[in-house]
Amino acid sequence: MTETLIDLIRHGEPVGGKRYRGGGADDPLSELGWTQMREALGDSAPWDQIITSPMLRCQRFAIELAQRHALPLAVEPAFREVGMGAWEGRSHAEVASAEPEAYEAFYKDPVGCRPPGAEPLDRFCARVSLAFERQMAAYPGRHLLIVCHAGVSRAIAGHVLHLTPERWYGINIEYAGISRIRSGRFGPVVEYLNRHRL
Repeated sequence: MTETLIDLIRHGEPVGGKRYRGGGADDPLSELGWTQMREALGDSAPWDQIITSPMLRCQRFAIELAQRHALPLAVEPAFREVGMGAWEGRSHAEVASAEPEAYEAFYKDPVGCRPPGAEPLDRFCARVSLAFERQMAAYPGRHLLIVCHAGVSRAIAGHVLHLTPERWYGINIEYAGISRIRSGRFGPVVEYLNRHRL
């Protein structure tokens, strides 16, 4: 059986710095964010297909990369980031100061203590996992690049490793961090997580 190779790259720093950005706060990349992404991938273009989240911080870079290397590009709506409800667009420091009990509860129990209006992690897991399996089935034996988010990268890694959503937050995915999944005869395996150069 021919192997399918899937590279995931998280977007770089968005305009406005570190904030809760889920499916609602759609900030573009900052200048630093563009630099982080370009440095992470360099001049490499080993992929057959680029797939991107629809969000600006991913899609604009994916468009540039696809055009530069004449690669096909697809937008996958299900790869948008997990919705953070009432915390969307707010900084971690702001939430920690204004709602210290809710902030602490969230990090102790990110499944049961979601921000008000936030997307449930089981629903997020289901949409990302289904989209990931759909993309693997659509491009068997190909090398894919998925431009996405920390939450999406964690959900995909968690899906491959059979981790419950409670365990995802033990996976650190930094700006422009690259992860690789290799799928062959015995199914997908995580080859590495969170590198900063391809």
